Amino acid sequence: MERFHQINPFAKRESHTTTSITTYKVLTILSWLLAVVTSVYYDTHAPTDGKYHRGSIWHQNYHHYSGFTQNAVITSIYWAVLFILQLVYVSHLFSSNSTSVNAAASVGSHFILNNLLQFAFVMLFVRSHFIWAEIILIINFFNLSSLYFRHNAYPRFIHGPAVSGPLAWTFVAIYWNGAIMVPYQGTLVARVFANIFIWSILGYGLFFIFFYKDYTMGFALSVLSASLGVAQFFRQIVAFQWIFAFTIMAVLFVATLLVAVPAWTGNESFLTRRREPADAERAPLLGEN
Repeated sequence: MERFHQINPFAKRESHTTTSITTYKVLTILSWLLAVVTSVYYDTHAPTDGKYHRGSIWHQNYHHYSGFTQNAVITSIYWAVLFILQLVYVSHLFSSNSTSVNAAASVGSHFILNNLLQFAFVMLFVRSHFIWAEIILIINFFNLSSLYFRHNAYPRFIHGPAVSGPLAWTFVAIYWNGAIMVPYQGTLVARVFANIFIWSILGYGLFFIFFYKDYTMGFALSVLSASLGVAQFFRQIVAFQWIFAFTIMAVLFVATLLVAVPAWTGNESFLTRRREPADAERAPLLGEN
């Protein structure tokens, strides 16, 4: 068992060897570049290979209109900001502070896997392999959920870009791609199911906001809900979906502020309120931003 723990890249560790940190530096940068280049390229370009219907990410989004269609501008901005923040996270692997380096390396394996799965999802999505794309999203959801529940008490420079930001997107993308995957998206039955399942975004967000005091997750989901609402409004003004989306956005945003404002003003510690670490030796790390 000890041997398995040593070779398991996802095992929880408090410290890392020089060799493993070097490996994380290389693989993190390469996997991040792979995810970024692929996402940016296929944002506006369609693949030229394959026999099935092909299109850029946003061509697929609007061509296969559903109750979870996203607004291209808002979601693209979300990903642009997330990619930039992930660069900040990566930079901490090169920090002279050993505590910051070990903290960043602790989520490295999950982050690298997330980047590889993001790459796979984009490659499948733009080629209309929506069922396989959904499987990839579900795998990544379990990967990121495991990361969240095992490492939710790390500082914000790690938690936001490497954990909550990608997890929020993956949760919404499961519905987004799933709705495209199901035939007859425009039918009454499909719309009714979309009107029901959209509320899971609210429940999911409130769980993290109030149980973990995680305003990064609340803000991420409120932005994605706004994207959904804008897309639905301009496609079908007389509909419940955009009303529900904006309602969810507003509730999540207000709930996020209830947690974020005390943290920003220093009235209480955001990270320690989310969850006290089991190991007291990590307490100094939790006070860092």
